[in-house]
Amino acid sequence: MTTPDGGRIPNHIAVIMDGNGRWARQRGLPRLAGHRAGTENIRAIVNEAHQIGVRFLTLYAFSTENWNRPSLEVQGLMQILSDFIDRETQNLHRQNVRLRHLGRLQGLTPLLARKVQQAVDLTGENTGLTLAIAFNYGGRLDIVDAVRDLVAQGVGADQITEEAISARLSTAGMPDPDLVIRTSGERRISNFLIWQAAYSEYWVTPVFWPDFRPEHLHQAVSEYGRRERRFGGLSE
Repeated sequence: MTTPDGGRIPNHIAVIMDGNGRWARQRGLPRLAGHRAGTENIRAIVNEAHQIGVRFLTLYAFSTENWNRPSLEVQGLMQILSDFIDRETQNLHRQNVRLRHLGRLQGLTPLLARKVQQAVDLTGENTGLTLAIAFNYGGRLDIVDAVRDLVAQGVGADQITEEAISARLSTAGMPDPDLVIRTSGERRISNFLIWQAAYSEYWVTPVFWPDFRPEHLHQAVSEYGRRERRFGGLSE
């Protein structure tokens, strides 16, 4: 699919939703207010991605390293995810959106883990946009888990291929991201999809995630459409 100006639409966009805490601090608000504002922003971006023809949208919500944050903030983030599931799952289901969880459920409370699994199961047969939420996710741990699975299955060393590892990552069945967007201006990947995004295009904006609007998504997609992806080869 192409944009009106002839540019390509990414099949899979992944977003590092950064800057919630700084957004709140600029307004004299607690950090959790920023996280809630960021969560409220998800619906508009999901809708816009769906409208322009994106098939997969992955959002980085909570990394395995985020457990090192103050306990009250971690508890608040868990509650925000729980509220998001309660508020949005049925709406997403009606829109034919398929939900996926990337990362480990271990570490979440039993109630929250059950809510996540129920949302995934409810929407599992939907055929529209796939919305993957990376929560308690780390790229390195994702690879470790894939390798452990290979070992547990007795796969021989000569049978360990890129395809074999990819099939055991939490993104199995999804295409690699074409475009990775990072908000807040930071220029690092923060342990996000480090296997899958090996040849992704990156687009960074200084805009904090709660202020990221559909027009910013269009800017990123337009920039992507002007780039030439060579995957290690030479330009035509």
